[in-house]
Amino acid sequence: MVENNSNILMDVRNLKKYFPKVTALFGRQKEVLKAVDGVSFQIRRGETFGLVGESGSGKSTVGRCLIKLYDYTEGQVLFDGADLTHLKDKELKPYRRRIQTIFQDPYSSLNPGMNVFDLISEPMGIHGLAAKEEERKETVAALLEKVGLKREHLYRYPHEFSGGQRQRISIARALSVRPEFVVCDEPISALDVSVQAQVVNMLEDLQEEFGLTYLFIAHDLSMVRHISDRIGVMYGGRLVEIAPSDELYENPLHPYTKTLLSSIPIPDPRAARDRMAAKGKESFRFTGHAEESVLREVSPGHFVADYEIG
Repeated sequence: MVENNSNILMDVRNLKKYFPKVTALFGRQKEVLKAVDGVSFQIRRGETFGLVGESGSGKSTVGRCLIKLYDYTEGQVLFDGADLTHLKDKELKPYRRRIQTIFQDPYSSLNPGMNVFDLISEPMGIHGLAAKEEERKETVAALLEKVGLKREHLYRYPHEFSGGQRQRISIARALSVRPEFVVCDEPISALDVSVQAQVVNMLEDLQEEFGLTYLFIAHDLSMVRHISDRIGVMYGGRLVEIAPSDELYENPLHPYTKTLLSSIPIPDPRAARDRMAAKGKESFRFTGHAEESVLREVSPGHFVADYEIG
Protein backbone atom coordinates (compact mmCIF):
# COMPACT_ATOMS: atom_id res chain seq x y z
CA MET A 1 0.00 0.00 0.00
CA VAL A 2 3.06 2.25 -0.22
CA GLU A 3 3.73 4.55 -3.14
CA ASN A 4 7.33 5.71 -3.22
CA ASN A 5 7.06 8.72 -5.46
CA SER A 6 6.89 12.48 -5.36
CA ASN A 7 3.11 12.43 -5.75
CA ILE A 8 2.71 11.56 -2.04
CA LEU A 9 2.34 14.63 0.17
CA MET A 10 1.39 13.01 3.50
CA ASP A 11 2.67 9.56 4.44
CA VAL A 12 1.47 8.04 7.73
CA ARG A 13 3.25 4.89 8.87
CA ASN A 14 2.07 2.64 11.70
CA LEU A 15 0.80 5.61 13.72
CA LYS A 16 -0.12 4.91 17.33
CA LYS A 17 -1.43 7.27 20.00
CA TYR A 18 -2.09 5.87 23.46
CA PHE A 19 -3.52 7.86 26.36
CA PRO A 20 -3.09 6.86 30.01
CA LYS A 21 -6.33 5.57 31.47
CA VAL A 22 -6.71 5.92 35.23
CA THR A 23 -8.98 3.19 36.53
CA ALA A 24 -7.96 2.67 40.14
CA LEU A 25 -8.11 4.60 43.39
CA PHE A 26 -5.45 7.23 44.10
CA GLY A 27 -4.86 7.79 40.38
CA ARG A 28 -2.95 4.61 39.72
CA GLN A 29 -2.56 3.96 36.03
CA LYS A 30 -3.78 0.50 35.19
CA GLU A 31 -4.10 0.58 31.41
CA VAL A 32 -3.93 2.76 28.32
CA LEU A 33 -6.56 3.90 25.86
CA LYS A 34 -5.41 2.97 22.37
CA ALA A 35 -7.01 5.87 20.52
CA VAL A 36 -4.98 5.16 17.37
CA ASP A 37 -3.44 1.72 17.07
CA GLY A 38 -1.25 1.12 14.04
CA VAL A 39 -2.69 3.30 11.26
CA SER A 40 -0.97 3.66 7.88
CA PHE A 41 -2.13 5.56 4.79
CA GLN A 42 -0.91 8.03 2.19
CA ILE A 43 -2.46 11.17 0.76
CA ARG A 44 -1.57 12.26 -2.75
CA ARG A 45 -1.03 15.87 -3.78
CA GLY A 46 -4.24 17.62 -4.74
CA GLU A 47 -6.60 14.90 -3.53
CA THR A 48 -9.13 14.77 -0.71
CA PHE A 49 -8.72 11.77 1.57
CA GLY A 50 -11.82 11.22 3.67
CA LEU A 51 -11.49 9.64 7.11
CA VAL A 52 -14.74 8.35 8.60
CA GLY A 53 -15.94 6.44 11.62
CA GLU A 54 -18.17 6.77 14.63
CA SER A 55 -17.33 8.92 17.65
CA GLY A 56 -14.37 7.41 19.47
CA SER A 57 -13.01 5.63 16.41
CA GLY A 58 -9.80 7.68 16.54
CA LYS A 59 -10.23 9.71 13.36
CA SER A 60 -9.85 13.15 14.99
CA THR A 61 -6.88 11.90 17.02
CA VAL A 62 -5.19 10.99 13.74
CA GLY A 63 -5.74 14.54 12.50
CA ARG A 64 -4.31 16.04 15.68
CA CYS A 65 -1.25 13.82 15.38
CA LEU A 66 -0.63 14.95 11.81
CA ILE A 67 -0.53 18.60 12.87
CA LYS A 68 1.59 17.66 15.93
CA LEU A 69 -1.05 18.88 18.34
CA TYR A 70 -0.47 15.47 19.92
CA ASP A 71 2.88 13.75 20.19
CA TYR A 72 2.34 10.22 19.03
CA THR A 73 3.30 7.10 20.92
CA GLU A 74 4.84 5.33 17.96
CA GLY A 75 5.10 5.52 14.18
CA GLN A 76 6.11 8.09 11.60
CA VAL A 77 4.49 11.03 9.83
CA LEU A 78 6.26 12.19 6.68
CA PHE A 79 5.22 15.41 4.97
CA ASP A 80 6.57 16.00 1.46
CA GLY A 81 9.29 13.45 2.26
CA ALA A 82 10.36 15.10 5.53
CA ASP A 83 9.98 13.08 8.74
CA LEU A 84 8.11 15.25 11.27
CA THR A 85 8.19 12.61 13.99
CA HIS A 86 10.98 13.95 16.20
CA LEU A 87 11.08 17.61 15.17
CA LYS A 88 10.91 20.23 17.94
CA ASP A 89 8.66 23.31 17.82
CA LYS A 90 11.27 25.57 16.20
CA GLU A 91 12.02 22.97 13.53
CA LEU A 92 8.29 22.47 12.91
CA LYS A 93 7.56 26.15 12.23
CA PRO A 94 7.97 26.05 8.42
CA TYR A 95 5.76 22.95 8.29
CA ARG A 96 3.10 24.58 10.47
CA ARG A 97 2.68 27.16 7.72
CA ARG A 98 2.33 24.49 5.05
CA ILE A 99 -0.09 22.40 7.17
CA GLN A 100 -3.20 24.12 8.48
CA THR A 101 -6.38 23.00 10.26
CA ILE A 102 -10.07 23.85 10.14
CA PHE A 103 -11.62 22.73 13.42
CA GLN A 104 -15.11 21.44 14.08
CA ASP A 105 -16.49 24.18 16.30
CA PRO A 106 -16.46 27.67 14.76
CA TYR A 107 -17.63 29.11 18.09
CA SER A 108 -14.66 28.02 20.21
CA SER A 109 -11.94 28.10 17.53
CA LEU A 110 -12.09 31.89 17.08
CA ASN A 111 -10.88 34.28 19.79
CA PRO A 112 -13.97 36.38 20.68
CA GLY A 113 -11.78 39.36 21.59
CA MET A 114 -10.28 39.69 18.11
CA ASN A 115 -11.94 41.18 15.06
CA VAL A 116 -11.96 39.46 11.68
CA PHE A 117 -8.95 41.35 10.37
CA ASP A 118 -6.83 40.41 13.39
CA LEU A 119 -8.02 36.80 13.36
CA ILE A 120 -7.07 36.24 9.73
CA SER A 121 -3.91 38.35 9.66
CA GLU A 122 -2.41 36.98 12.90
CA PRO A 123 -0.99 33.80 11.27
CA MET A 124 0.45 35.93 8.47
CA GLY A 125 2.40 37.95 11.01
CA ILE A 126 3.65 34.82 12.79
CA HIS A 127 5.03 33.42 9.53
CA GLY A 128 6.39 36.71 8.18
CA LEU A 129 3.92 37.14 5.33
CA ALA A 130 2.59 40.50 4.10
CA ALA A 131 4.68 42.65 6.45
CA LYS A 132 2.94 45.95 5.62
CA GLU A 133 -0.47 46.48 7.22
CA GLU A 134 -2.04 47.76 4.01
CA GLU A 135 -0.86 44.66 2.20
CA ARG A 136 -2.28 42.45 4.97
CA LYS A 137 -5.57 44.36 4.81
CA GLU A 138 -5.92 43.77 1.07
CA THR A 139 -4.98 40.10 1.44
CA VAL A 140 -7.53 39.59 4.22
CA ALA A 141 -10.25 41.41 2.28
CA ALA A 142 -9.56 39.24 -0.77
CA LEU A 143 -9.73 36.07 1.35
CA LEU A 144 -13.05 37.17 2.84
CA GLU A 145 -14.47 37.51 -0.65
CA LYS A 146 -13.12 34.06 -1.55
CA VAL A 147 -15.08 32.52 1.33
CA GLY A 148 -18.28 34.40 0.60
CA LEU A 149 -17.99 37.31 3.06
CA LYS A 150 -17.53 41.02 2.43
CA ARG A 151 -14.90 43.67 2.97
CA GLU A 152 -17.26 45.45 5.35
CA HIS A 153 -16.90 42.48 7.73
CA LEU A 154 -13.20 43.23 8.34
CA TYR A 155 -13.58 44.88 11.73
CA ARG A 156 -16.52 42.94 13.12
CA TYR A 157 -16.23 40.39 15.91
CA PRO A 158 -17.10 36.67 15.92
CA HIS A 159 -20.30 37.13 17.97
CA GLU A 160 -21.74 39.20 15.13
CA PHE A 161 -21.73 36.23 12.74
CA SER A 162 -23.71 33.03 12.30
CA GLY A 163 -22.06 29.62 12.72
CA GLY A 164 -21.66 29.20 8.98
CA GLN A 165 -20.07 32.64 8.65
CA ARG A 166 -17.70 31.91 11.53
CA GLN A 167 -16.56 28.73 9.84
CA ARG A 168 -15.91 30.73 6.67
CA ILE A 169 -13.72 33.05 8.75
CA SER A 170 -11.87 30.00 10.12
CA ILE A 171 -11.30 28.78 6.57
CA ALA A 172 -9.96 32.19 5.51
CA ARG A 173 -7.65 32.17 8.53
CA ALA A 174 -6.29 28.76 7.56
CA LEU A 175 -5.69 29.90 3.97
CA SER A 176 -4.00 33.15 4.97
CA VAL A 177 -0.55 31.51 5.17
CA ARG A 178 -0.87 29.76 1.78
CA PRO A 179 -0.84 26.17 3.03
CA GLU A 180 -0.49 23.07 0.89
CA PHE A 181 -2.25 20.61 3.19
CA VAL A 182 -5.38 21.26 5.28
CA VAL A 183 -6.80 18.99 7.96
CA CYS A 184 -10.57 19.52 7.92
CA ASP A 185 -11.62 18.12 11.29
CA GLU A 186 -15.40 17.68 10.99
CA PRO A 187 -15.69 21.23 9.60
CA ILE A 188 -19.44 21.04 8.91
CA SER A 189 -20.80 18.91 11.76
CA ALA A 190 -21.60 21.95 13.95
CA LEU A 191 -23.37 23.80 11.13
CA ASP A 192 -27.00 23.89 10.10
CA VAL A 193 -27.84 21.35 7.42
CA SER A 194 -28.88 24.23 5.16
CA VAL A 195 -25.32 25.59 5.00
CA GLN A 196 -23.29 22.36 5.12
CA ALA A 197 -23.42 21.78 1.36
CA GLN A 198 -22.48 25.41 0.73
CA VAL A 199 -19.35 25.10 2.85
CA VAL A 200 -18.35 21.78 1.23
CA ASN A 201 -18.81 23.24 -2.27
CA MET A 202 -16.72 26.24 -1.25
CA LEU A 203 -13.95 23.96 0.06
CA GLU A 204 -13.91 22.18 -3.30
CA ASP A 205 -13.66 25.49 -5.18
CA LEU A 206 -10.83 26.67 -2.93
CA GLN A 207 -9.01 23.38 -3.38
CA GLU A 208 -9.06 23.79 -7.14
CA GLU A 209 -8.03 27.44 -7.02
CA PHE A 210 -5.18 27.08 -4.51
CA GLY A 211 -4.04 23.54 -5.31
CA LEU A 212 -4.84 22.27 -1.82
CA THR A 213 -4.69 18.75 -0.45
CA TYR A 214 -7.29 17.81 2.19
CA LEU A 215 -7.69 15.28 4.95
CA PHE A 216 -11.46 15.49 5.46
CA ILE A 217 -12.52 13.96 8.79
CA ALA A 218 -16.24 13.40 9.27
CA HIS A 219 -18.99 11.05 10.35
CA ASP A 220 -21.48 12.28 7.72
CA LEU A 221 -20.84 9.60 5.12
CA SER A 222 -22.99 11.11 2.39
CA MET A 223 -21.05 14.38 2.51
CA VAL A 224 -17.72 12.56 2.65
CA ARG A 225 -18.59 10.73 -0.56
CA HIS A 226 -19.32 14.03 -2.26
CA ILE A 227 -15.97 15.66 -1.48
CA SER A 228 -13.50 12.73 -1.22
CA ASP A 229 -11.41 11.02 -3.86
CA ARG A 230 -10.57 8.15 -1.53
CA ILE A 231 -11.96 7.17 1.87
CA GLY A 232 -10.50 5.39 4.88
CA VAL A 233 -12.85 3.82 7.43
CA MET A 234 -11.75 3.70 11.08
CA TYR A 235 -12.97 1.47 13.87
CA GLY A 236 -11.46 1.07 17.33
CA GLY A 237 -8.39 3.11 16.50
CA ARG A 238 -7.60 1.15 13.35
CA LEU A 239 -8.27 1.38 9.65
CA VAL A 240 -10.54 -1.37 8.40
CA GLU A 241 -10.95 -0.34 4.76
CA ILE A 242 -9.57 2.12 2.20
CA ALA A 243 -10.99 2.55 -1.30
CA PRO A 244 -11.86 5.13 -3.94
CA SER A 245 -15.01 6.95 -2.87
CA ASP A 246 -17.49 5.43 -5.32
CA GLU A 247 -15.98 1.96 -4.94
CA LEU A 248 -16.35 2.08 -1.16
CA TYR A 249 -20.02 3.04 -1.37
CA GLU A 250 -20.92 0.63 -4.15
CA ASN A 251 -18.85 -2.34 -2.98
CA PRO A 252 -18.10 -2.17 0.78
CA LEU A 253 -16.26 -5.27 1.98
CA HIS A 254 -15.68 -4.93 5.71
CA PRO A 255 -18.66 -5.58 8.03
CA TYR A 256 -18.11 -2.30 9.86
CA THR A 257 -18.12 -0.33 6.60
CA LYS A 258 -21.38 -2.02 5.65
CA THR A 259 -22.86 -1.05 9.01
CA LEU A 260 -21.84 2.58 8.59
CA LEU A 261 -23.31 2.75 5.11
CA SER A 262 -26.55 1.16 6.27
CA SER A 263 -27.02 4.10 8.66
CA ILE A 264 -27.11 6.72 5.89
CA PRO A 265 -30.67 8.03 5.57
CA ILE A 266 -32.34 7.36 2.20
CA PRO A 267 -35.72 8.67 1.02
CA ASP A 268 -37.48 5.30 0.53
CA PRO A 269 -38.32 3.74 3.95
CA ARG A 270 -38.91 0.30 2.41
CA ALA A 271 -35.53 0.38 0.66
CA ALA A 272 -33.92 1.49 3.91
CA ARG A 273 -35.41 -1.49 5.79
CA ASP A 274 -34.31 -3.89 3.06
CA ARG A 275 -30.78 -2.51 3.06
CA MET A 276 -30.51 -2.73 6.84
CA ALA A 277 -31.74 -6.31 6.79
CA ALA A 278 -29.31 -7.24 4.02
CA LYS A 279 -26.20 -5.66 5.53
CA GLY A 280 -27.12 -5.93 9.19
CA LYS A 281 -24.89 -5.19 12.13
CA GLU A 282 -22.53 -8.12 11.88
CA SER A 283 -20.27 -8.64 14.84
CA PHE A 284 -16.62 -9.18 13.97
CA ARG A 285 -13.18 -9.21 15.49
CA PHE A 286 -9.77 -8.38 14.09
CA THR A 287 -7.34 -11.19 13.40
CA GLY A 288 -3.88 -10.93 14.93
CA HIS A 289 -2.39 -7.96 16.75
CA ALA A 290 -2.39 -4.39 15.45
CA GLU A 291 1.26 -4.55 14.45
CA GLU A 292 0.57 -7.72 12.46
CA SER A 293 -2.71 -6.64 10.91
CA VAL A 294 -2.32 -5.11 7.47
CA LEU A 295 -4.75 -3.97 4.84
CA ARG A 296 -4.87 -6.40 1.92
CA GLU A 297 -5.42 -5.09 -1.60
CA VAL A 298 -8.41 -7.04 -2.90
CA SER A 299 -8.83 -5.00 -6.09
CA PRO A 300 -6.91 -2.04 -7.53
CA GLY A 301 -6.86 0.67 -4.86
CA HIS A 302 -9.28 -1.20 -2.58
CA PHE A 303 -7.80 -2.40 0.72
CA VAL A 304 -9.49 -4.21 3.59
CA ALA A 305 -8.35 -5.48 7.01
CA ASP A 306 -8.58 -9.14 7.93
CA TYR A 307 -11.44 -10.01 10.27
CA GLU A 308 -13.44 -12.91 11.63
CA ILE A 309 -17.23 -12.95 11.99
CA GLY A 310 -18.63 -13.75 15.40
